[in-house]
Amino acid sequence: MGTEAVILAGGIGKRLAQAVPKPLLDLCGRPLLGHVMETAAAAADKIHVVYGPQLAEPLAGLEETSSIPFASHLQPEPRGTADALGCALPAIEDSATVIVLCADVPLLQPDTLAQLLSARPETGLALLTMRQSDSQLGRIVRGNDGQVLAIREHADATEEERRIDECNTGVMAASAGQFREWCARTTDRNAQGEFYLTDCIAEAVQDGIPIETRECNPIEGLGVNTMREFAVVAEHWQQQARERLMAQGALMEAPDTVWLSAGMALEEGAVVRIGPHVVFRGSVQLADGIDIGPYTLLRNCKIGADTKIEPFTVIEAAQVGARCRIGPYARIRPETELAEGVQIGNFVEVKKSRIGEGTKVNHLSYVGDSEVGRSVNLGAGTITCNYDGAHKHTTVIGDDVFVGSGTQLIAPVSIGTGATIGAGSTITRDTPPGELTLSRSKQKTHQGWKRPQKD
Repeated sequence: MGTEAVILAGGIGKRLAQAVPKPLLDLCGRPLLGHVMETAAAAADKIHVVYGPQLAEPLAGLEETSSIPFASHLQPEPRGTADALGCALPAIEDSATVIVLCADVPLLQPDTLAQLLSARPETGLALLTMRQSDSQLGRIVRGNDGQVLAIREHADATEEERRIDECNTGVMAASAGQFREWCARTTDRNAQGEFYLTDCIAEAVQDGIPIETRECNPIEGLGVNTMREFAVVAEHWQQQARERLMAQGALMEAPDTVWLSAGMALEEGAVVRIGPHVVFRGSVQLADGIDIGPYTLLRNCKIGADTKIEPFTVIEAAQVGARCRIGPYARIRPETELAEGVQIGNFVEVKKSRIGEGTKVNHLSYVGDSEVGRSVNLGAGTITCNYDGAHKHTTVIGDDVFVGSGTQLIAPVSIGTGATIGAGSTITRDTPPGELTLSRSKQKTHQGWKRPQKD
C-alpha cells in the first residue's frame, strides 16, 4: 500500500509575469516546486508531479538535477484540478493513500502532513483547512452538526458562503481508488468551466465516506499567486531559516537583515558569525570559525574553517580554504580556488585562478586565469593581463615569488620559483627562477616642458 504524493504543478502564474512557469519560480534558492517536493518526501513513499506543456522542458532539467526522485505526468490541457489528479492516478494502485499537494504552496511543514495523514479515517478522506477572511479560496461548507458537506469555490459561492472564514488549502488525502471514482464523477458545470478536485468532497459525502479535517496556520497554507504573496512567503521562509541556522550555531548580530538560501549549510558542529546585511545565494557551505562581515554576498561557494571575510566582499562559485582573509571590497569570481592561509585584500579581483597556501594579494590587483604558487607576494596594482582581445591566456607564478607593485604580467607567461619582479615592470617573457627581473625605460626629465592648457 503506502503513501504517494501528487503535486499539481500545471499553473503558469500569469499574474506573476515571470519568464519561468510559476512552479519553477525561485524562492530563496529553490523552485516553489522544489520546496513542496522536499516536504512531500518526508511524508510520502513516492512523489508524482502533474505538469502542463509549458513545463515539459524545464521539468526535464529538474528531473536530472533534483536529489528527490519523482514521476512526472503530463496534463495536455488545463481542464481543472480533478482532471490534473486524474493524469497521475493510472500510475498509482487503488489501495495506496494519495495526498494531493499544490506546487505553489511552499511553506507546508512535514509535521502538518503527518498529522493530516494520521487523522484520515481508514476508509475516509482527510482535508487540510485554514482560517482566512476576505479570501479568494474555496470555502468549507459544514452542516448543522459540524460535518463537512462540500467545498465551494469562491467564484461559485453565495454571499453567505463567502463570509465563511474556513478555507481550503488544496491539500487532501484519500485512497487512489476513491479519488479515481470521485474524479470520474465531477463535471465542468461551474463558473470556470473546469473539473474541480474540490467537488470530490461532495461526492465523498454522497457516498457516506467519513471526512476528517485538520487546520493549519494560515501562513503554511498561503499560495503564491501575486507578487505580494510571493514577498510574504519569502519573508516567512527567511524567518524560519534564520531560526534554524541560529539553533545550529550561527551568531547573527542583525538576523532580520540576513538573506539566506535553501542551499546553505553549516558543517556539523560549526559555529560561525554572520554580520548584518549578508546575502547567501545558491549552495553555500560554511565550516567552523568563519566570520563574515557586513554587506557580503556569497553564492555557490565553499568556505574553509576560521576564514575571515571582511565587509563588502563578493564570492561566487569558488572554493576558499581554511584560515584565509578576504576583503574588504574583494571579489572572488567563479572557478577560483584559494588554498589555506591566502590573503586577498581590498579592491582585489580574482577570476578562474588557483592560489597557493600562504600567498598574499593585498591591494588593488587583478589575478585572472592564473596558477599562483605558495608563499607568493603580489604587490599593489599587480595585473595578470590574460586577454588579448580574442582569447584568454594563462599566467603561471611559482612558489616564493615576489612581484613588485604596479607590475603587469602579459600572459601567456611563467614566473620561475623564487623569482623577484621589480616594481613597475611589464613582463612579456618567461622569467628564470631565483633571479631579479625587471623592465623599465630610462627616466628622463624634459626641461622647459609645458603642460597643455585649455583654450
